[in-house]
Amino acid sequence: MKTTPLKGKLYLIPTTLGENNPDDVLPQTVKRAIDFIGTYIVENEKTARKFIKAIHPEKVQADLKISLLNKRTEATEHKSMLSPCLNGENIGLMSEAGCPGVADPGAVIVKLAHENGIQVVPLVGPSSILLAMMASGMNGQSFAFNGYLPIDKSEKKSALKSFENLSNSKNQSQIFIETPYRNNKLMEDLLQTLQPNTLLCIAADITLPTEYIKTLRVADWKKTKVDLHNRPTIFIIHKM
Repeated sequence: MKTTPLKGKLYLIPTTLGENNPDDVLPQTVKRAIDFIGTYIVENEKTARKFIKAIHPEKVQADLKISLLNKRTEATEHKSMLSPCLNGENIGLMSEAGCPGVADPGAVIVKLAHENGIQVVPLVGPSSILLAMMASGMNGQSFAFNGYLPIDKSEKKSALKSFENLSNSKNQSQIFIETPYRNNKLMEDLLQTLQPNTLLCIAADITLPTEYIKTLRVADWKKTKVDLHNRPTIFIIHKM
């Protein structure tokens, strides 16, 4: 009688937020997972292999099985990436930086895992969104992550005004991110568009030696110089 193999698990493996020592920001559960997992779904193979080597130098790189999941991956490829799990093998899902599935293409794989009865195991690691929110002094009881704002200047201005009003009406902090090379431009747009008394938190290079986290009124930011170019940054606004 043919038996169906037990399904493997999908482990959501957090990574560092930049070039720092994994031991400084990741618990031992991450190392233990990498010890026994040989199949991975990642955004960038080169950085994923570098991360795995930093965590587990003895692991034989040639033995690793890696599938790429990024903006060029076809939707028809997603289910095949989980095939090893259906055959009893554990898989590790890694984001390019931080926690998989949050502001990350890995969410589609997690959704498919649930649809196919595969157990999802999230591991503890740094989330720049939550760390910024923790350090902002804003409303940790009610906040929303809005991802990227529109690129078009008029649409961006309209979105900022809308989120500022939403923050005021709901007492809810609003969180954004931007492509790092456009950070300074977004900062200009924030200062030109938001009300002077609106609070703005800038959280850049979180967990790195160059970490910069500060919350000021927009009026005070206009008197403060900060260069955010190519620095991973979280922006949070709150209008009281």
